[in-house]
Amino acid sequence: MGIDIKQEKKNSEEQAVLGYIHKVLNLIEKQEVTQEEAEWITKETVDGFREYVNPGFLEYRKTVTEGGQFAAVEWSDSGACFKDVNGKEYIDCLGGFGIYNVGHRNPKVVKAVTDQLKRQALHSQDLLDPLRAMLAKILADITPGDLKYAFFTNSGTESVEAALKLAKMYSDRTTIISTTRAFHGKSLGSLSGTAKGMFRKPFLPLVPGFRHIPYGDIDMMRKTFETCALVGEDVAAVMLEPIQGEGGIILPPEGYLQQVRELCDAFGALLIFDEVQTGMGRTGKMFAAELYGVVPDILCLAKAFGGGVMPAGAVVAKEEVFKSWFPNPFMHTTTFGGNPLACAAAIATIGVLIEEKLPERAAVAGDYFLNGLKEAAKGHEDIVQEVRGKGLMIGIEFHSDELGYEVAKGMFDGGVLVAGTLINSKTLRFEPALTISYEEIDQVIRTFKHVLSQVKA
Repeated sequence: MGIDIKQEKKNSEEQAVLGYIHKVLNLIEKQEVTQEEAEWITKETVDGFREYVNPGFLEYRKTVTEGGQFAAVEWSDSGACFKDVNGKEYIDCLGGFGIYNVGHRNPKVVKAVTDQLKRQALHSQDLLDPLRAMLAKILADITPGDLKYAFFTNSGTESVEAALKLAKMYSDRTTIISTTRAFHGKSLGSLSGTAKGMFRKPFLPLVPGFRHIPYGDIDMMRKTFETCALVGEDVAAVMLEPIQGEGGIILPPEGYLQQVRELCDAFGALLIFDEVQTGMGRTGKMFAAELYGVVPDILCLAKAFGGGVMPAGAVVAKEEVFKSWFPNPFMHTTTFGGNPLACAAAIATIGVLIEEKLPERAAVAGDYFLNGLKEAAKGHEDIVQEVRGKGLMIGIEFHSDELGYEVAKGMFDGGVLVAGTLINSKTLRFEPALTISYEEIDQVIRTFKHVLSQVKA
């Protein structure tokens, strides 16, 4: 009897879960939702974050009012914009931290993924999967210099992890030089290269052998190389973002990256460029390395690599470096990295970037955007410290975190999404789709100018 009651209770619980699942799936099918459905979605989302995801997110989201009385819940997207569940449209200048280079749901990328899905979703892991080979060839063709072999991942953090392991295995050295304000991810290995103390301290000790020096300081870089050599800790690699993203859109000093390259060559160290945020046309070139005429030994990609449709990343390396993995290709693996859907998305994304000349467009539109923001900031020097950037990777640094937050909130209320950077909260990033129209850029500039007029230093 007791067993029957327990089974009956379990059946009832399963039916309740199944009913909830069906309701959610029916909503997913819909292009538009009713006001009643929008209210239900909003309540379920806020309650779900509070009870089952992480209530801390509700405190950090500028879209949630005090007490959770209102929350903007995203629902659909296209082009350079997205809509919340109530149908309000926003120009997306956050871009998922820079993933929507070819726009939201680019039709060519979506088609490639859905076409692949109709035939095969994931590979068997034992046979040779064709799209991985084809994508690797494409990357060898478009990446700078003699970068050739590719390993595919699911994220930027995974790409960094793979790059670090490859550098260590190739060099048989353990010391890695990273920089202050760097962001390379939050897994234990990538976090060792990341520079923000708040992210690092709870997990210390991290992977040993990492040294952080000021970004842009070539003299300190040289002294660090020399010191490491003197004490027998030869450097395996220097890991840099060509332009620091989460550090606050920090551009390298003139000649800095070229000098780093020369130091690496002089001391037999590898140069790793983390282009997770700068790659795929964002800075006005397909890769930021091209801006500065520097070829790294290892290049990390992710974010926009999957076209804003699939999670996808890659590590591309010179043959001399990568061949340390030839004898045993299972030294570093990932179940989903290089899966057919992700490869289809990446191939289509690269096609769109080349066909539509989006890197070139980013350079021209970026100059227009940057100059417009600088003009809007004139007369507000007590609020805005600096406007800087390259291509459509633009940062606006304020005199305090509070000012940055106030401007971000005001712009969101005005229908424009921007956000601070993880390492430098005083800086708001502007990383829209490379397809953003000039009309949309003008609207963002007008909104920024209006918000500045309302903010008090």
